[in-house]
Amino acid sequence: MFSRLREDIANIMERDPAARSAWEVLTCYPGLHAITWHRLAHWCWLNGLKWLGRFISQVARLFTAIEIHPGATIGRRVFIDHGFGVVIGETAEVGDECTIYQGVTLGGTSLSKGAKRHPTLERGVIVGAGAKVLGGFTVGEGAKIGSNAVVVKPVPAGATAVGNPAHIVRHEKSAAEAAAARMFAAYGVTPNGDDPMSTAIHGLVNHVAAQEQQITQIVTILKQAGVCCDNLPEVEKIDSEQLNKLVE
Repeated sequence: MFSRLREDIANIMERDPAARSAWEVLTCYPGLHAITWHRLAHWCWLNGLKWLGRFISQVARLFTAIEIHPGATIGRRVFIDHGFGVVIGETAEVGDECTIYQGVTLGGTSLSKGAKRHPTLERGVIVGAGAKVLGGFTVGEGAKIGSNAVVVKPVPAGATAVGNPAHIVRHEKSAAEAAAARMFAAYGVTPNGDDPMSTAIHGLVNHVAAQEQQITQIVTILKQAGVCCDNLPEVEKIDSEQLNKLVE
């Protein structure tokens, strides 16, 4: 037990730039407290002491504002940062070296007892603040869930999911960037990771602006050639710069 506690403290010291000492982590980090309480509650749950396991989890919730069902499986070196309002359901599985921020829900969408209702996070997953991961699917190794995303389907390994409902963002990184992201990626944010939806909208706006310019040139040439264009309806020109700012 104490070796796991030392491992967790060392892990937080390594991954949180705000952590200044092991004593501060031990006494002031509710995520560490919640996971420590959960180990005891989970042991009770697995050994048939289900009421006691639930009671311990409720005591931990009272002191940490983090609710982890005693049936949930939590791996090694899991870091719950800040943690206020985190809810982890009964059949959830959190792999080694995952990071979970405040307000996260690993919830279920099924009422079937005994079924796999909650998500599985594979090794190194980062779940940003306020994100909801709902259902009995898998979030692949090294994936990131952006803040306030609502994820209702599997996320491939190494991908980033953002939005509501969440869609997948893929960002190719160098080996150095990938290593840095595993160490610390605040709130699931991927630097320089372009959202494919906004990229597509930017492309459409720019394409429409280019077409508008081409049509204006064609009308000017037709008028110079003596073709009557007076009956063409007046169309308000788009402000491509303003539209691009709206989808940034």
